[in-house]
Parts: sequence; structure tokens; C-alpha cells
Amino acid sequence: MTKTRKTETLWFLNTRVEIAIAGNSNQDQLSVLRHWAPFGDSPPLHIHDTEDEVFHLLSGMMRFSIGVETLTIQAGDTIVAPKGVEHTFCVESPEGAHFMTVTSPGDFEKMVREVGRPAENDGLPEAKHPTEEEAAALGAICASHGIRLIGPPLEPRAAA
Repeated sequence: MTKTRKTETLWFLNTRVEIAIAGNSNQDQLSVLRHWAPFGDSPPLHIHDTEDEVFHLLSGMMRFSIGVETLTIQAGDTIVAPKGVEHTFCVESPEGAHFMTVTSPGDFEKMVREVGRPAENDGLPEAKHPTEEEAAALGAICASHGIRLIGPPLEPRAAA
């Protein structure tokens, strides 16, 4: 048995991501990432071509759009966004959300590593919206890792 250790903490867009289990550390290339995200955080609508994405919410509340379904999850809930199905989410709890993602063979993790930068502290990076050039670069990096950006992010409903 291998004991897991925190391998790397990155600021990825407006979130902090800790790579709990790196895909290159195991035979099935299973990646486990912990995420801390602020209220309103939402990635563009996208499709993973190579891997399912499992989400387990540790704290907070999140709204998901997966294919034609929209659902809200709370701490303790686990859902899957199947590969080949469009999805996005929005953090809807005022205090933000803490969640885990599990993917294999690690394309999402590789994209996070390429886009992210070393976290400077345990907090979140300064929130910002990407410029058109930054958004285009993100789309190209995502595509190189089997992730297609196909639409806008979700808007938060309202802080409670």
C-alpha cells in the first residue's frame, strides 16, 4: 500500500487545487484533485473526450448542468459527468465550495498542471476574468488534453 501525500498545490484560474493523487503515480492513471472555489465560480461549458469526471462535494453547494439535466448538490453528494457529455457547474454557496474530482487517465490533471501556477498561500488567487487572448489560449490547452470548450459558464443564481 502506498501512503498518499500532498504532491502539489496550484492556483488554477480562480481556484486552488491540490493534487492529492497524481495520475502518473498509479497503474490506472487515476487522478484525485481537491478544489477550493469561490462563490460564482463556473468553468465554460465543456466536454471531456477521454475521461469521466466524478465530483464529490465536501462543503458548500453547487449547481451542475450535465447534458440535459440540471441538479444542485450539497456536501456529501457525489455525481459523475460522463465522458462525451457536455457539462459545467456553478458554486452557489456564499462561502464557496470544497470538492474533489476523480478522473482517469489524467488528462484533466495534466491540463490543470499546464494552466495552473504554484499557489502562493492557502487562500484563493485574486479573482479575474480572462481576456479574449487568455480564453483562446485556455481553449487550445484544453483541446490538447481532450477537453473541448463549447459554451459559456453558468451564472450564479444569488448569494443566500
